[in-house]
Amino acid sequence: MVIGPDGSQMGVMSKYDALQIAYDSELDLLCVAPNAQPPVCKILDYGKYKFDQQKKAKEAKKNQSNTEIKPLRLSPVIDTNDFNTKLKQATKWVESGMKVKIDMRFRGRMMTRQEVGLKIMNDFIDQMSPIASVDKMPKLEGNIMSCVLTPKKK
Repeated sequence: MVIGPDGSQMGVMSKYDALQIAYDSELDLLCVAPNAQPPVCKILDYGKYKFDQQKKAKEAKKNQSNTEIKPLRLSPVIDTNDFNTKLKQATKWVESGMKVKIDMRFRGRMMTRQEVGLKIMNDFIDQMSPIASVDKMPKLEGNIMSCVLTPKKK
């Protein structure tokens, strides 16, 4: 089955006839669907076709969004100024469209006071709630409690 350069169907013909028609019109014969019955071929300018394919691929890649996850580490014994500094940094990241993963490591005797760490984590989440939503709630895995914040849709 041969499709002409203008998109019209030229009917079923032999490979040699299709190649001769493509040669006469100074174009190429491209097999579009080799597994179809009968195979479908198209007469076109292959250089232009390849350029259009690359252009479409580049456009699709440009429109694809790649979200980055920025890590942030807190401590159960963090001071207020350090807390505010981390909060400002996380706010900057979230406002620029990045996700923020907050980790809190419990070391030694701190493991017995996990509720203190959870309170600090929840305070951080509450402070970020106007601009970010919780993607993954705080959860203790081993000795690290972590959660993920994502920017809210505007």
